[in-house]
Amino acid sequence: MAVAADGTLTNDGSTAASENATSSDSNAAQTPPASGMVGYAQSPQGRRVLLMVAAAAVIALMIGIWMWSQKTEYRVLFSNFTDRDGGAIVASLQQMNVPYKYSEGGSAILVPENMVHDARLKLAAQGLPKGGNVGFELMENQKLGISQFLEQVNFQRALEGELARSVETLSAVQSARVHLAMPKASVFVRDQQKPTASVILGLYSGRMLDAQQVSAIVHLVASSVPELSPKSVTIVDQNGNLLSDTTKQLANGLDPSQLKYVQDLQSDIVKRVESIISPIVGNGNVRAEATADVDFSRTEQAAETFTPNQTADTAAVRSKQSSESLNGSSSTSGIPGALTNQPPTPANAPIVNQGAAAGNSATNGVSRKDSTVNYEVDKTVRYVQQPMGGVKRLTVAVVVNYKRTMDAAGKVTMKPLTDAERSQISDLVKEAMGFNKDRGDSINVVNTQFSTDVEPELPLWKQPGMIELAKEIGKYVLLGAVLLYLYFGVLRPIIWKISGREEREAKARADAEAAEAAAAASAAAAMYDPDNPDAIVQLSGDPEEIDERAAYKANLETAKQWARNDPKLVASIIKTWVNNE
Repeated sequence: MAVAADGTLTNDGSTAASENATSSDSNAAQTPPASGMVGYAQSPQGRRVLLMVAAAAVIALMIGIWMWSQKTEYRVLFSNFTDRDGGAIVASLQQMNVPYKYSEGGSAILVPENMVHDARLKLAAQGLPKGGNVGFELMENQKLGISQFLEQVNFQRALEGELARSVETLSAVQSARVHLAMPKASVFVRDQQKPTASVILGLYSGRMLDAQQVSAIVHLVASSVPELSPKSVTIVDQNGNLLSDTTKQLANGLDPSQLKYVQDLQSDIVKRVESIISPIVGNGNVRAEATADVDFSRTEQAAETFTPNQTADTAAVRSKQSSESLNGSSSTSGIPGALTNQPPTPANAPIVNQGAAAGNSATNGVSRKDSTVNYEVDKTVRYVQQPMGGVKRLTVAVVVNYKRTMDAAGKVTMKPLTDAERSQISDLVKEAMGFNKDRGDSINVVNTQFSTDVEPELPLWKQPGMIELAKEIGKYVLLGAVLLYLYFGVLRPIIWKISGREEREAKARADAEAAEAAAAASAAAAMYDPDNPDAIVQLSGDPEEIDERAAYKANLETAKQWARNDPKLVASIIKTWVNNE
């Protein structure tokens, strides 16, 4: 008894199935075998070799992807260096076991990104790179028999190199070149020429030199060369701008130093005002601005003034001259000798009539008296020199925030300042700025509430740091997904095919399906009624019988399906039954 292809049980079913299997095997045997590489690839050994090659390719691809994800980023360590410095740098990097490589043009040395600063500091400790300038070490290797001209040229090169190194020590200067024009000394005074110097500066990006720094470089070069005047030093930057032009001024006649003086003066006033008001209103609650009108003109004044004529008692006597003369006869009495030359003693004679005495004098002779008095001329000579940089007028504006108060409930409110508080702040501002009413100074103190507008904070996903982090995480997630796909989707099936695991699993599945089909066929054969195949729908309505026969019908349908889909398998099962019987 066996299940035929149409689902009925026949005795000759095994024979038919065997014939089908035999015909199937004969057809397979009649297929001509492939030849050459195609035949070798279709053979079991060829398929195994191809699978091993495919597995090796997938593993290599996975390793390449992983190495690409771990690729080290290189950054520029030094660029635009001389060959001598390049050799010294490479030798030092090899000693420090620092990996390096060159740029495409060979003009830069690249090292891993995380080692750039460390390598620069270590090389700087060794004095590398020394730069293209040659210093006085050039004089150490003088050859025997060198001419005086070459000695002078080497000395000039060494001096230029040392000056360039000194200028490069400035923080804003990246590179420097110094050219000295040193004329040959002459014994004739009229033929003597002064040396000159030219300096070319390469500044860092975004950096510039102010007038004081340029003047410092000029005096540095001039002081290093004998008989070199600062006026003979020319400084040019990498853009061709002349930096050493001391005559350059702005259109209004002010030079940068004067503008800097005004800015410093205004900043100092603002700092003093804010520092004295901040303890009263709190930090961040006061803003001040100052404007200074500074007079940079230099004036000199000479004045000579004369006062009106003064009275005799207040005037200063410069000189006085008086003379007296007597004309007429005079008698001299007395005994010649020492007694006559002595001054007379006080008169003891009684007072006589003045008129008689005058008459006697008149009769005796005529006297004359002259007196001349010279007074000083009163004048004032004044020389006044007004220094430049004097303040003509100051203007200060101050804005003060509202006062913050807190009530009993803890609520914070902003209230304006009282008139007394504003007056107090104004007085403090006047004292801090040096207010002078006669000079025309003015202040303006405004009390208002500061704006609390704050720029909206960028979302977390828009912040640059988070964007970079997301890119890094996405990179590793994508890498992991690709590696997992290559492993589970490609590499593992290939390994299973090479190891025979897939064939064993397929055989196990086929055995399980065969066992299931055999069980279904056995159940169908056990419950089959040849007289009434459809008795399942004609029996009584006992639930248990209905369930059993429903299972029988389901197993029967399964057996039919197996017979239609895989007659070879069903034939082998029936053949097994026949052999067991």
